[in-house]
Amino acid sequence: MTATSHRRGEILRAVIAAADHRCDGLLPTDVPGVRAATHPAFADDLDLLGALQLRWHARLAGRIEREQSAGRSAGHRTLADAVVAAWRATADEMPGVRLVLDRAATAPTDERTAAAFARARAKEHATLAVAAGLAGTSDAEDPRALAAGERLEEAARLGWTPAPRRPVGQRRTLVDRLRAVLAA
Repeated sequence: MTATSHRRGEILRAVIAAADHRCDGLLPTDVPGVRAATHPAFADDLDLLGALQLRWHARLAGRIEREQSAGRSAGHRTLADAVVAAWRATADEMPGVRLVLDRAATAPTDERTAAAFARARAKEHATLAVAAGLAGTSDAEDPRALAAGERLEEAARLGWTPAPRRPVGQRRTLVDRLRAVLAA
């Protein structure tokens, strides 16, 4: 790993932490290093959004695998149940990132961003459908497979409410823990 890619990774982790803490759907370009005058870590907003999308997709794929491995012991009756649970768990882990990606997809700032997010959404829907056993890998671009993946995402979103994450090392107070128990 080069010094540049290491620095980029550190800045990306800081961007993710900021997005997850703020949970406002805004791309955190104010994180040091993102818009550095010399040698910025990301070429532009789309480059940063692409890195966030890649991180989301990798985390989602890993979570799907874990949920499906847990199977019935985790309360999943079907592969689709595991996929929905995986999407929600990933969104809980990365709530601000999910909101940033949603905003970029629904209100893109330009045609390049719109096209990139159309491809990313199609890829995610195909991944969800294939993982749920509703499509084969050769069907990944089939409109029916994409529709099945979209339905899985919609089902996952029905039970998800974004909640900001605390910065690493910040302790939860007794009141915070009680609120969490009452919310559950």
